[in-house]
Amino acid sequence: MSTTADPLDMVKKLTELNQNYRAGKPSVSDSEYDRLVEALRAVDPNNPFLLTVEPEAIDEKSSVKHPTPMLSTQKAYTQKELQDWVNRIEAAAVRLGVDLVSFRVTPKLDGLAGRDDGEVFATRGNGRNGTDITFAFDRGVVPIGGRGLGVGEIVISQSYFEANCTENFEHPRNMAVGIVSADIVSEFAKPALSAGAVRFVPYTTLDAWEGSGFELTSQIDEIRSSLTGDIDYALDGLVAEVTSEKLKNELGATNHHNRWQIALKEQGETAKTNIIEIVWQTGRTGNITPVLIVKPTRLSGATISRVTAHHAGMVRDRGLGPGAEIEIVRSGEVIPKLIAVHRSSDNISLPAECPSCAGALTWRDDFLRCEASSSCPGQVSSGIRHWFKTLGSADGMGEKTIARMVSHGFSSLERIYNLNESDLVTMGFGPGQTTNILAALKVSLSTPVEDARFLSALGIKDLGIGESRRLLTHYRLSQVCEITPSELAQIKGFGPITSISITDGLVARKATISHLLSMGFNIEVTPLISEQVEVDSPVAGKNLVFTGKMTVMTRNDMKKLARDLGANVQSAVSGTTDLLVAGEKAGSKLSKAEKLGVRVLSESEWNELIG
Repeated sequence: MSTTADPLDMVKKLTELNQNYRAGKPSVSDSEYDRLVEALRAVDPNNPFLLTVEPEAIDEKSSVKHPTPMLSTQKAYTQKELQDWVNRIEAAAVRLGVDLVSFRVTPKLDGLAGRDDGEVFATRGNGRNGTDITFAFDRGVVPIGGRGLGVGEIVISQSYFEANCTENFEHPRNMAVGIVSADIVSEFAKPALSAGAVRFVPYTTLDAWEGSGFELTSQIDEIRSSLTGDIDYALDGLVAEVTSEKLKNELGATNHHNRWQIALKEQGETAKTNIIEIVWQTGRTGNITPVLIVKPTRLSGATISRVTAHHAGMVRDRGLGPGAEIEIVRSGEVIPKLIAVHRSSDNISLPAECPSCAGALTWRDDFLRCEASSSCPGQVSSGIRHWFKTLGSADGMGEKTIARMVSHGFSSLERIYNLNESDLVTMGFGPGQTTNILAALKVSLSTPVEDARFLSALGIKDLGIGESRRLLTHYRLSQVCEITPSELAQIKGFGPITSISITDGLVARKATISHLLSMGFNIEVTPLISEQVEVDSPVAGKNLVFTGKMTVMTRNDMKKLARDLGANVQSAVSGTTDLLVAGEKAGSKLSKAEKLGVRVLSESEWNELIG
């Protein structure tokens, strides 16, 4: 995508990009959008587009007037821009006779902005008027801290999203928009709602830093690290604001932003490159995903040759193909992400058949899908990789190794766990590889694995680790294949539709589950609810959170032990948390616990408590 110095064309393009973003289908990254906004500001600083709030593109169900405008936020990308803003604030303080100027900084969540006054929950809308989405709480959105805590964002737990949702949603915000804008919630989003992973997080519940302007400008890196290091949501920088109400009133606002507030944003290192070709891959759920093979480019200390493009709709809509010039960003990801298209390709080609099995493809939203399922080698291989990746106890079972096994007819876990030396040699594995594969399978059998992890590793639709754990508090692993949809739907957190998909998946894998259990896996059993009630321990029935670096046991082992002792382990500190166990470098969860009056124990105090 190219830019132009004509403000009319720039505004037209920005309006289109903003509409896509507000609809949950962003066509460029936040940093690229911000760059284009600043480019417009450079050529036409008083353009009306820059002076108004970009509206949320959610169908109007019921308009709500905000008591106080929900404006956009002025942005600072550099130390100088931050320093200039602080200087303006302090100059205004001198004029007003305010002796002590204090600043407050919070994380800036990358979600769907809203306001909850306890009666009505509304989107930001155009800043003056929003849309009533109070029904979102009935759909399963969890109000962190309770109702009526003001402005915040609808977000999805990042750890849940990455483990369960990336094949169907490009970004957590896409899911959030769909949940509140669609008349019927997507089947892909329902498990996240049932798991409590979709939340409205008011900014008043987040950890904050307070200090002087000098401390803010000189310690911004430390402030950013302390506030964002332990947050399980997508972030879009920090927000700094003045704490003095007198200064806020004096500084006021433009039609676009409050002058007493600024967003502090970072951009990962970017680079431009050209697409050489697109390789299409078949995932375990049948989605056909594109990977861009690009001209090798140095970025963040690595040579990049592959870039994520997410789905076929992106290739179709953004003109991706050989010769296209793109901009990519790498901010810790193994495979960088596409953030802009500077020149589209004249050679756009979408697959007409599954690249793995040559089966027919169908469109589902922006995804091309292969419906062949168990007869598609790509889906089978991806499902087997998912099993070993989820268990995490068998080194050497990589993509190429599994693909070779599947190509030789070893396309089920039953057959793979029954492999012998002769089978592997016949497939062309060398002596060293053969020894390592057999050893890895043996380790996988003997390493203790939680039954919920074992069950979720099978890749059954809508059945992640959280759902598996909930299910296994009511039924043993050996019983789950006999559950009917109506019986499953009676368990809190399982809806009537997901209950059908889960029980269908369990029935389809009944023989596999039975065979694997007969092989003697070292299964750690989740206590049934009836057993949990009888647990006599100091933490039985308590809500616990673990954070920080532990020395005696891993956090996962500590969580497992806590559940065995009858406790409920939470992922985040809230008003319902009874106890926080904090290791080294505990971060924001510790600060939040102290603020909420939650009892805090060190690792040694925890070990003493449980004996």
